[in-house]
This record gives sequence, structure tokens and C-alpha cells, in this order.
Amino acid sequence: MVNYRIWLASVCLFCLSCSAFKYTAAPNLEPGVSRRLAEYRKAIIKGTNYNLELDIPGDRQAGIAAREVITFQMSDVTHPLQIDFKEDPAKLKSLAVNGKTTAIDHRDEHIIIAPEHLTKGSNRIEISFEAGNGALNRNADYLYTLFVPDRARTVFPCFDQPDLKATYTLTLMLPYDWTAIANAALQDSVQTGDRKTYRYATSDTLSTYLFAFAAGKFFRASERLAEGNNPKYVSDFLYRETDTAKLKTSIRSVFDLHAASLRYMEEWTGIPYPFQKFGFVAIPDFQFGGMEHPGAIQYKASAFFLDSGATKDQLNARSHVIAHETAHMWFGDLVTMNWFTDVWMKEVFANFIADKSMEAETGKDLFDLKFLLDHFPAAYGVDRTSGSNPIRQDLDNLKDAGTLYGNIIYHKAPVMMRQLERLMGEEKFQRGVQEYLKKFANGNASWPELISILDKYTDEDLQAWNKVWVNDVGRPVVDYKVEEERGKISAFTITQHPEYGNHRLWPQWVEVKFFYPGRTEEFSVNLNAETVQLPQAKGLNKPLFVLFNSSGQGYGLWPVDKEMFDRIYAIEKPLNRASAYITLYENMLTGRSISPVTLLNLLMKGLQKETEELNLKLITGYIGTIYWEFLSAADRAAASASLERTLWLALSEHGQANHKKLLFKSYQDIFASAEARDRLYRIWHTQAPPDGLKLTEDDYTTLAFSLALRGDADKDLVKKQLARISNPDRRTRFEFIMPAVSASVAERDAFFESLQQRANRGKEANVVAALYYLHHPLRQQTSAKYLRKSLEMLVEIQTTGDIFFPQNWLQATFSYYQHAEAADTVRSFLDENPDYNPKLKAKILQAADHVFKAEKLLRKD
Repeated sequence: MVNYRIWLASVCLFCLSCSAFKYTAAPNLEPGVSRRLAEYRKAIIKGTNYNLELDIPGDRQAGIAAREVITFQMSDVTHPLQIDFKEDPAKLKSLAVNGKTTAIDHRDEHIIIAPEHLTKGSNRIEISFEAGNGALNRNADYLYTLFVPDRARTVFPCFDQPDLKATYTLTLMLPYDWTAIANAALQDSVQTGDRKTYRYATSDTLSTYLFAFAAGKFFRASERLAEGNNPKYVSDFLYRETDTAKLKTSIRSVFDLHAASLRYMEEWTGIPYPFQKFGFVAIPDFQFGGMEHPGAIQYKASAFFLDSGATKDQLNARSHVIAHETAHMWFGDLVTMNWFTDVWMKEVFANFIADKSMEAETGKDLFDLKFLLDHFPAAYGVDRTSGSNPIRQDLDNLKDAGTLYGNIIYHKAPVMMRQLERLMGEEKFQRGVQEYLKKFANGNASWPELISILDKYTDEDLQAWNKVWVNDVGRPVVDYKVEEERGKISAFTITQHPEYGNHRLWPQWVEVKFFYPGRTEEFSVNLNAETVQLPQAKGLNKPLFVLFNSSGQGYGLWPVDKEMFDRIYAIEKPLNRASAYITLYENMLTGRSISPVTLLNLLMKGLQKETEELNLKLITGYIGTIYWEFLSAADRAAASASLERTLWLALSEHGQANHKKLLFKSYQDIFASAEARDRLYRIWHTQAPPDGLKLTEDDYTTLAFSLALRGDADKDLVKKQLARISNPDRRTRFEFIMPAVSASVAERDAFFESLQQRANRGKEANVVAALYYLHHPLRQQTSAKYLRKSLEMLVEIQTTGDIFFPQNWLQATFSYYQHAEAADTVRSFLDENPDYNPKLKAKILQAADHVFKAEKLLRKD
């Protein structure tokens, strides 16, 4: 029997593919890469190779001479061909098309090739130029490319769209003492005087955003990641870390984690590692946690190199980012989205499969806890706001692709995917995904194509499910009502409604747990209607309290029983406690069930009682947020002394070093008294922490800044800390942040003024770290004046920065403000700009959500 939904989806996909193949209407000439241009080029171009030579000098200010040969097949030469190059046209030196020198026509970020110079069949375009610096990330003695989502065109001419995959033949000419890594295997290297030439084999088929290399003064380690003699499993690791303690504890672990992730991915997908080599590089102050270039994965160095004092959360984060980027080799690299509308697909699978691979290592209980803590708070942080976005978003031009990224695709999407797996069953879900990977290997695919495959493996209505989970925004608000007869439950009714927006339902499975003296009862319920009954509850005694989402898999704003307040720390399972903490916090933000002061006092009790490290990190984070953002100045002053004492007592009583570090960081974050200052200064000055607490150079750095924020009596404290730092990359970072922590308002003003120049925002991670100190609550009397200008800079930030920078810029700027003036600044800016980019407006509303909620909660208080 034919499944009608599968047949209809297949017909629609066939029609779309046919229309794309026949689509030869001339696209408009406009900046960026429009969807119309991309569809046109996809219809007429195939078999592209970029042969690229770059002559990179040691001086970061000097230009990079480059030569490129682009070869490809064309099926239609009716219209001019647009080659993307977002750079000064003066950098283009010469152009030859099919052997004939041609005048350069560069307009609206494109090189225009007239039809008369092109031929049906094979074409060859030769370009001499100076490479653009937009995505080369040049530093004093190293550089690295970062081309996602459409920034390859800022460096070299190309067809910069994900569905025109190509091969790359790369040659790098470098200073003799530099080394390099690229997508493909090194073919040979030749040294001539003070220069060295690296020639790489032709790469695998890649989208332009995945083409990459890094070069500079790096150390190198090599390791075989799998048994046998296959050279693709021999991995090179480039790094700049010099701390011997971190190197000793990290390098072996990093190789082992990659090997384990590769084994898991090959087994789960049924496909051997699909590229010619595996390698990775750790980059100081990298913009992202990692980036999945095949053969040359890039990672943030600070998350990679950990010492013996690393917390469980830091270790888990390192394991996860390695599993995430390794998963991308299959999800995103082997099979790539057709268009960045579906960029979330590669991210959701990388996160979701990375989580599953870690389940095999950690066991189900820790996996469930980590999944809840990793994804739900971050997803709720966007989805509860008026600026929330659906998982799948429209995109007309790749120049705006960076606006699609955020916590919805990285954190709500894995929750959605886990619900989908549960709906289908693990085995059927895996079989469907394996079919998808094999069918589209080395090519491109879209979400509807995956759904049409998964539809074959289930009788569930995936289209209806998809509509609310993928194409809509928000979360359900869930409530319940208990009816009793003769002391027993006669009916247990659960209702749901949207937190905001139009009427809709979130079909999902969720667990509900009844707590009785000495025992519990847990039930699974399918929330597939506006009102559902829990028949298993009928006839039971009424429990002391009910915990919704006890398994940590349900998505929504859950009800809170006040009786749970006094019993929360008696809940046995860490997962149940974590779910309760999150539910309490989310209810506090909405103004129902619990106030900020009440929740702060409740969480303070847990500082000594909570035994799970991941939960302790959660509640110390919540304490800091409530203290700085949701307490009035009077309530903060009233709570300060008690919170200091409780934190220090808990630090003294906890036996585990990682627990002590979490509590120490929280103490350092909130301290206000002279006694606390003297205690922390002694620790910084003597570098002698309390017994059982291990502090690293980074810890002493943040401690120095924390003391300086409060106008420490030691005016040379920050300079003394700088003198302690030997690693050149960490010194550079520290020096950049110093003006933002300065006691001088004029110096801080000058620092913010400097950020208005693009050149001073090159190290985005450092900029974000500095903004945290610039806008700290203790400095807001003088920093609020930066808010309006920060909003006015956002369009340029989005245009010139990497994909996460607009979001990080806004979050670091607005996160700690709670007064009405800050909220009014946001409202007036948006009112005055009614035609503002809607995706950037959404980012503003997301970042300012705590400001609006604090304004409302404090007014209510």
C-alpha cells in the first residue's frame, strides 16, 4: 500500500528539483548571494575545482599575493556569470577566461563574466589578486580561515553557496618557521631560503564554508586514531599552548576523545569516516567552541587545554565539543544542507548524536542529567522571549545567514530531535537517518527530504508534529488539577496552552512523578491534546507534591507545588532535583509561584546540601543571576552578608575540589564586604588558596579583575597579574581587557570608543569578555551611556563579524541591566527604527528579555 504522505512529499520534491534544473532566468545583480542567484548557478554549474595559491608574509599588515584557477562545467551560457568576491575591486589584478585575458568587471560584490567568454561544457577562469583579509583572522605569527557561512568570498573569488560543492587544490607559501594544516593531505613541502612552500593534495568535495587552513608558529603532535594502516586515521594536532601542566593532562585525552567519537560515529551511521584525513588545531581566543572543517577542525584552545583542577563541567564541555565536531563530519560535511535555511539540521544532528555518543561513555543517568542541563535552560532563554524564532527560518540572501544562529538551533533542536526519536523508536529513527546519509552522501539535502525518509519508518503524523516543533516558536504552559473522592484521587487532569501567540499544541511524552513519604510513583503521559487525563493516578492517595518533567525530556513551563519548597533537597535523584531547579527558576521569571528573594533563599540552602557537581553549577549560576539581575538594590544589600557567609561555609564543608571551585567562583562573583575583599586579596597575592581548592592562572586572572572591579586598594594589582602571565596569547588577551576594568571612567570611555573601529574588534572572544566587565552591575552608573551606541553598531557588527558575534555582543552588553532606563533605551531604539532587520530585532529582544523581566519583577516587588 502506498503511504499517501510519502507519495505527496516525493512528488513535491521531484517538482522542486525539476524546476531548479530548468531554472535559467537571469538573476538580479545585488550584494551578497541571493537565493535566486544560488538556484540559477546550481542549475547550470557542476564539477568545480579551485586551484588556489597564497603567498603569506610573516608581517600581518602586508598584503597576500594570490593566484587562482577555477575550472567547472556549464550547461547554459545565456546570461552573465557572477563570481562572488566581497572585496575592494582594486585587489583584482588580472582575469583570463578560457585562455583569453578579459577586462575586470566587478560590481555589487561580484566579478561579472560576459556570456561570450564562456562555453557550454568545460570552463577555466584564471585570476591574479590580493587576498581579502575579511576571514583570514591574521595575528602576529599565525592565521586561520573561518568562512562560515558566506565569508569565503571575502578572501578569494568563488561560488559561495553550500550546494555548489567543489574540490580544492591548495598551495601555501609561508615563512620558514611556520607550519600549517588544511583539509587535504600534505603532498610535499619545499624550503627555499626563509620561505617554505606547502602543496596539498586535491581535497574531498566540500562546500565553500568548509574549505579551511591554519598556518603559523604552532607546535604539532600526531597520533593514529584507529587500528590498521589507513592513513586517513593519522591525525595531526596543532597548538600554541605552553603550560606544561595543561599539555601533560590534555594532549593524550584529546586524541583519545577523538578516537572514541570516530568509533561511535562509524558504528552509529554505518559509514566509515568519509574524508581523506583527520586533523585539528587549537586556536587561542577562537570565536566559536569549534568549527567542523574536514581534516582541519578548529577548536577554542582554552576549552581544550585543562589541568588537574578542571571541573566536571569543563571536562564534559571538552568531550562534547569534540563529539559535536566529529559528528559534523557526517552531518553537515558529508551531507550538507542545500541552503542555510536548514543550517540547523547539521547543528541539531551534531549536538544530538554527540549527546548520544556520550551516553555510551557516561551511562544513562548522567546522560539524562547532562542533556537537561546543557539544552533546556539555554533553549528556554530564547523561547520565552518576544524575540524567539522557529528552528527552521527563511533566508533570502546568504549575507544574512549569520542571523539564523543561536540557542534555538543548538539547544531547542536537540530537545525536538530526542522527542522525535522517542516518537519513532530508537531503531527506526537510526535506520531512517542512515538511509538519509547514504542517499545524499557527498551532496546536499533539505529537512523535507529527511522528513520524507523518516516518514517511511513510522505511522505517526510527522508533518503535524513538525509544524509546531520546527516551524513555530514558543513553549507550552502546563497546569494540572486533582479531584478527590473519599481521600483518593478520582481524576488527574493536565492542560496545556501556549505561553504566547496563537493557539497550538506541543505533542510530546513527559514524565510525572508523585512523591509520598518514603516512596515515589512515576508515570509517562502523552500530551497530545489540550486536556489529557492521567488514568494511572486514579485511586491513589494524593501525594505530598508532584514533579512534572521528572525525566528531563519534556519541554515547557511546568507547574510548581509549593509543598516541594521544603522537600526539594530530600529528592533522591539528581536529575529530578535539576528539573525542579529549572522549573522553579522559569516560574520565577514569569512571576508565578515564587519570587526572586524566595528562590534565592531556597537555593542558598542547597549550597551545602547539593551533592551533584553539575547541579551545584546550575544553582550557583542561578544565584548569581538572581542576585545581580532580579533583586532590588535594597534586597541585594540585605542578602549580601548572608550569601557571602553561606558560600564560604559551603566551600569549607564540601570535600571535592571541583565543588569548592564552583563555590569559590560564586563567592568571588558576589562579594561586597571588606572581610571578603581581604580574604580574596590574600589568596590572589600569596597564590595560596584554601585547602582542597585548586586555582589556575586563569582563575587568578579573573580574581584580579573581580577585585579591580571593586576599586581595589592595590592600584597596581592588574599590572602585577599581567607580569605573572608568560604565555604570549594570554598576555595579549589580558592587555586587551585591562582598559575595560580600569577605575578610570575616561579610560573605559576610550575603550568603548575604540570598539567602534572594526580593526579593534578582531578578537571577538576578547571583545565579549571585556564587555562583561564594562557593563558589570558595579559599573552601570557610567556604562549605561554605551547602550544606545551599542544598538546603533549592531548592523555593522552583523555585517563584519562572525556568526555568533551579534548575539554575544548584545548578551554581554545587556545581560546585567535591570533598571527601566535600559529597557526604555531598547524600546525607543526599536520604535525609532520600525523597518529594522527583523532577525536582528529578534536578537535584541532576546538579549533584553532579562532587562524587561527585571523591570516587571522589581515593579511588582
